[in-house]
Amino acid sequence: MKLKSNERIDDLQLNNLKIIQNSKEFCFGIDSVLLSDFAKGAKKHKKVVDLCTGNGVIAILLSAKLPKAKEIIGVEIQEYSVELANRSVEMNDLQDKITIINKDLLKVKKDIQAGSVDLVVCNPPYKPKGSGIINEKDSKTIARHEISCTLEDIVKEASRELNFGGSFCMVHKVERMTDIFYLLRKHGLEPKRMRLIYPQVGEPANLVLIEGVKGGKPFLNMEPPIYVYKDKNEYTDQIYDIYGMK
Repeated sequence: MKLKSNERIDDLQLNNLKIIQNSKEFCFGIDSVLLSDFAKGAKKHKKVVDLCTGNGVIAILLSAKLPKAKEIIGVEIQEYSVELANRSVEMNDLQDKITIINKDLLKVKKDIQAGSVDLVVCNPPYKPKGSGIINEKDSKTIARHEISCTLEDIVKEASRELNFGGSFCMVHKVERMTDIFYLLRKHGLEPKRMRLIYPQVGEPANLVLIEGVKGGKPFLNMEPPIYVYKDKNEYTDQIYDIYGMK
Protein backbone atom coordinates (compact mmCIF):
# COMPACT_ATOMS: atom_id res chain seq x y z
CA MET A 1 0.00 0.00 0.00
CA LYS A 2 1.52 3.31 -1.12
CA LEU A 3 1.24 6.03 1.51
CA LYS A 4 1.04 9.78 1.09
CA SER A 5 2.79 12.46 3.11
CA ASN A 6 2.28 12.11 6.91
CA GLU A 7 0.36 8.85 6.50
CA ARG A 8 1.07 5.66 8.41
CA ILE A 9 -0.41 2.18 8.81
CA ASP A 10 -1.51 1.25 12.33
CA ASP A 11 -2.22 -2.28 13.58
CA LEU A 12 -5.73 -2.54 15.10
CA GLN A 13 -4.70 -5.59 17.17
CA LEU A 14 -7.71 -7.55 15.91
CA ASN A 15 -7.84 -10.23 13.21
CA ASN A 16 -4.75 -8.72 11.59
CA LEU A 17 -6.76 -5.62 10.68
CA LYS A 18 -4.91 -2.41 9.91
CA ILE A 19 -5.83 1.20 9.23
CA ILE A 20 -4.26 4.13 7.39
CA GLN A 21 -4.02 7.35 9.39
CA ASN A 22 -2.54 10.78 8.79
CA SER A 23 -0.66 12.32 11.71
CA LYS A 24 -1.78 15.80 10.61
CA GLU A 25 -5.46 14.84 10.59
CA PHE A 26 -7.86 13.61 13.28
CA CYS A 27 -6.75 10.13 14.44
CA PHE A 28 -9.00 7.71 16.27
CA GLY A 29 -8.77 7.25 20.03
CA ILE A 30 -9.68 4.62 22.58
CA ASP A 31 -13.30 5.85 22.56
CA SER A 32 -13.77 4.33 19.09
CA VAL A 33 -12.36 1.00 20.25
CA LEU A 34 -14.61 0.97 23.33
CA LEU A 35 -17.67 1.83 21.23
CA SER A 36 -17.01 -0.99 18.77
CA ASP A 37 -16.76 -3.43 21.69
CA PHE A 38 -19.90 -2.04 23.37
CA ALA A 39 -21.86 -2.45 20.13
CA LYS A 40 -21.39 -6.24 20.37
CA GLY A 41 -24.15 -6.17 23.00
CA ALA A 42 -26.79 -5.08 20.48
CA LYS A 43 -29.27 -7.89 19.78
CA LYS A 44 -29.56 -7.26 16.02
CA HIS A 45 -26.73 -6.34 13.67
CA LYS A 46 -27.24 -7.85 10.22
CA LYS A 47 -27.14 -4.37 8.65
CA VAL A 48 -25.02 -1.72 10.40
CA VAL A 49 -24.48 2.00 9.80
CA ASP A 50 -21.60 4.00 11.28
CA LEU A 51 -22.43 7.71 11.26
CA CYS A 52 -19.49 10.17 11.31
CA THR A 53 -17.26 7.25 10.36
CA GLY A 54 -14.12 9.39 9.86
CA ASN A 55 -11.30 7.16 8.60
CA GLY A 56 -13.53 4.11 9.00
CA VAL A 57 -11.97 2.64 12.13
CA ILE A 58 -15.25 1.65 13.82
CA ALA A 59 -16.66 0.11 10.64
CA ILE A 60 -13.47 -1.92 10.19
CA LEU A 61 -13.42 -3.06 13.83
CA LEU A 62 -17.09 -4.04 13.63
CA SER A 63 -16.37 -6.23 10.61
CA ALA A 64 -14.51 -8.50 13.06
CA LYS A 65 -16.50 -7.91 16.24
CA LEU A 66 -19.83 -8.57 14.51
CA PRO A 67 -19.08 -11.58 12.27
CA LYS A 68 -22.79 -12.08 11.47
CA ALA A 69 -23.10 -8.55 10.02
CA LYS A 70 -23.73 -8.78 6.29
CA GLU A 71 -23.44 -5.08 5.43
CA ILE A 72 -21.67 -2.18 7.14
CA ILE A 73 -22.12 1.36 5.81
CA GLY A 74 -19.94 4.26 6.94
CA VAL A 75 -21.20 7.83 6.42
CA GLU A 76 -18.68 10.68 6.39
CA ILE A 77 -18.84 14.25 5.09
CA GLN A 78 -15.09 14.95 4.75
CA GLU A 79 -13.63 13.81 1.43
CA TYR A 80 -10.10 13.03 2.61
CA SER A 81 -11.40 10.97 5.55
CA VAL A 82 -13.51 9.01 3.08
CA GLU A 83 -10.43 8.44 0.92
CA LEU A 84 -8.53 7.11 3.92
CA ALA A 85 -11.45 4.89 4.89
CA ASN A 86 -11.81 3.44 1.38
CA ARG A 87 -8.11 2.70 1.13
CA SER A 88 -8.17 0.97 4.53
CA VAL A 89 -11.21 -1.06 3.49
CA GLU A 90 -9.38 -2.15 0.35
CA MET A 91 -6.17 -2.88 2.27
CA ASN A 92 -8.13 -5.22 4.58
CA ASP A 93 -10.00 -6.78 1.64
CA LEU A 94 -13.38 -5.78 3.09
CA GLN A 95 -14.95 -4.24 -0.03
CA ASP A 96 -17.71 -6.89 -0.05
CA LYS A 97 -18.74 -6.01 3.50
CA ILE A 98 -18.04 -2.29 4.03
CA THR A 99 -19.27 0.65 1.93
CA ILE A 100 -18.29 4.25 2.67
CA ILE A 101 -20.69 7.04 1.65
CA ASN A 102 -19.25 10.55 1.20
CA LYS A 103 -22.27 12.64 2.20
CA ASP A 104 -23.72 14.84 4.91
CA LEU A 105 -25.60 12.44 7.20
CA LEU A 106 -28.66 14.66 6.77
CA LYS A 107 -28.68 13.84 3.05
CA VAL A 108 -28.51 10.03 2.97
CA LYS A 109 -32.24 9.31 2.77
CA LYS A 110 -31.86 7.99 -0.80
CA ASP A 111 -28.85 5.88 0.17
CA ILE A 112 -30.20 4.39 3.42
CA GLN A 113 -33.89 3.58 3.48
CA ALA A 114 -35.92 4.41 6.60
CA GLY A 115 -36.41 1.43 8.90
CA SER A 116 -33.86 -0.70 7.05
CA VAL A 117 -31.01 -0.84 9.58
CA ASP A 118 -30.49 -3.10 12.62
CA LEU A 119 -27.69 -1.19 14.33
CA VAL A 120 -26.46 2.40 14.08
CA VAL A 121 -23.25 3.43 15.84
CA CYS A 122 -21.66 6.85 16.19
CA ASN A 123 -18.61 8.45 17.77
CA PRO A 124 -19.84 12.02 17.21
CA PRO A 125 -18.26 15.45 17.56
CA TYR A 126 -18.23 16.06 21.32
CA LYS A 127 -18.18 19.84 21.51
CA PRO A 128 -21.25 22.01 20.83
CA LYS A 129 -20.82 24.68 18.18
CA GLY A 130 -19.70 27.96 19.74
CA SER A 131 -17.55 26.36 22.44
CA GLY A 132 -14.17 28.05 22.06
CA ILE A 133 -12.39 29.68 19.13
CA ILE A 134 -12.64 27.41 16.10
CA ASN A 135 -11.82 27.26 12.41
CA GLU A 136 -14.93 25.83 10.78
CA LYS A 137 -13.00 24.65 7.70
CA ASP A 138 -10.35 22.72 9.65
CA SER A 139 -10.79 18.93 9.45
CA LYS A 140 -9.93 18.36 13.11
CA THR A 141 -12.42 21.03 14.15
CA ILE A 142 -15.18 19.40 12.09
CA ALA A 143 -14.43 16.06 13.79
CA ARG A 144 -14.54 17.58 17.28
CA HIS A 145 -17.24 20.28 17.08
CA GLU A 146 -20.92 20.17 16.06
CA ILE A 147 -20.38 22.11 12.85
CA SER A 148 -21.63 19.75 10.15
CA CYS A 149 -24.22 18.14 12.43
CA THR A 150 -25.60 18.45 15.95
CA LEU A 151 -26.22 15.75 18.52
CA GLU A 152 -29.93 15.95 17.73
CA ASP A 153 -29.24 15.58 13.99
CA ILE A 154 -27.39 12.33 14.73
CA VAL A 155 -30.03 10.89 17.05
CA LYS A 156 -32.86 11.83 14.67
CA GLU A 157 -31.09 10.25 11.69
CA ALA A 158 -30.28 7.10 13.66
CA SER A 159 -33.95 6.76 14.61
CA ARG A 160 -35.03 7.23 10.99
CA GLU A 161 -32.73 4.48 9.76
CA LEU A 162 -33.47 1.91 12.47
CA ASN A 163 -36.11 -0.79 12.22
CA PHE A 164 -38.33 -1.60 15.22
CA GLY A 165 -36.14 -3.13 17.93
CA GLY A 166 -32.96 -1.85 16.29
CA SER A 167 -30.22 -0.28 18.39
CA PHE A 168 -28.32 3.00 18.40
CA CYS A 169 -24.97 2.82 20.22
CA MET A 170 -22.97 5.96 20.91
CA VAL A 171 -19.99 7.17 22.94
CA HIS A 172 -20.02 10.72 24.28
CA LYS A 173 -18.86 13.01 27.05
CA VAL A 174 -20.47 12.48 30.45
CA GLU A 175 -21.46 16.15 30.67
CA ARG A 176 -23.83 15.66 27.71
CA MET A 177 -25.78 12.81 29.35
CA THR A 178 -28.86 14.92 30.10
CA ASP A 179 -29.03 15.99 26.44
CA ILE A 180 -28.50 12.40 25.29
CA PHE A 181 -31.32 10.93 27.39
CA TYR A 182 -33.69 13.71 26.38
CA LEU A 183 -32.95 13.38 22.67
CA LEU A 184 -33.10 9.58 22.63
CA ARG A 185 -36.60 9.57 24.09
CA LYS A 186 -37.70 12.51 21.95
CA HIS A 187 -36.87 10.50 18.82
CA GLY A 188 -38.26 7.16 19.95
CA LEU A 189 -35.08 5.50 21.15
CA GLU A 190 -35.44 4.14 24.67
CA PRO A 191 -32.19 4.10 26.71
CA LYS A 192 -31.56 0.43 27.51
CA ARG A 193 -27.84 0.04 28.30
CA MET A 194 -25.21 2.38 29.72
CA ARG A 195 -21.56 2.05 30.72
CA LEU A 196 -19.38 4.75 32.29
CA ILE A 197 -15.69 5.10 31.40
CA TYR A 198 -13.20 6.35 33.97
CA PRO A 199 -9.60 7.40 33.21
CA GLN A 200 -8.58 5.48 36.35
CA VAL A 201 -9.80 4.57 39.82
CA GLY A 202 -10.44 7.64 41.98
CA GLU A 203 -11.07 9.97 39.03
CA PRO A 204 -14.52 11.05 37.77
CA ALA A 205 -16.01 9.39 34.69
CA ASN A 206 -15.35 11.34 31.49
CA LEU A 207 -17.10 9.23 28.83
CA VAL A 208 -20.31 7.25 28.57
CA LEU A 209 -21.35 4.40 26.29
CA ILE A 210 -25.10 4.25 25.76
CA GLU A 211 -27.55 2.16 23.73
CA GLY A 212 -31.05 3.26 22.76
CA VAL A 213 -33.53 0.80 21.25
CA LYS A 214 -36.19 1.82 18.72
CA GLY A 215 -39.57 1.26 20.34
CA GLY A 216 -38.04 -0.29 23.46
CA LYS A 217 -39.79 -0.41 26.83
CA PRO A 218 -38.40 1.65 29.72
CA PHE A 219 -35.65 -0.22 31.58
CA LEU A 220 -32.03 0.92 31.82
CA ASN A 221 -29.27 -1.61 32.51
CA MET A 222 -26.15 -0.06 34.06
CA GLU A 223 -23.17 -2.18 33.01
CA PRO A 224 -19.94 -2.41 35.06
CA PRO A 225 -17.64 0.61 34.67
CA ILE A 226 -14.52 0.65 32.54
CA TYR A 227 -11.25 1.92 34.02
CA VAL A 228 -8.75 2.79 31.33
CA TYR A 229 -5.45 3.12 33.20
CA LYS A 230 -3.84 1.43 36.20
CA ASP A 231 -1.54 4.43 36.23
CA LYS A 232 -0.57 7.05 33.65
CA ASN A 233 1.52 4.59 31.64
CA GLU A 234 -0.31 1.24 31.76
CA TYR A 235 -3.74 0.09 30.65
CA THR A 236 -5.96 -1.97 32.95
CA ASP A 237 -6.64 -5.64 32.22
CA GLN A 238 -10.13 -4.56 31.05
CA ILE A 239 -8.62 -2.50 28.25
CA TYR A 240 -6.16 -5.21 27.25
CA ASP A 241 -9.09 -7.66 27.05
CA ILE A 242 -11.09 -5.27 24.86
CA TYR A 243 -8.08 -4.82 22.57
CA GLY A 244 -7.58 -8.58 22.57
CA MET A 245 -4.10 -8.23 24.03
CA LYS A 246 -2.44 -9.92 27.00
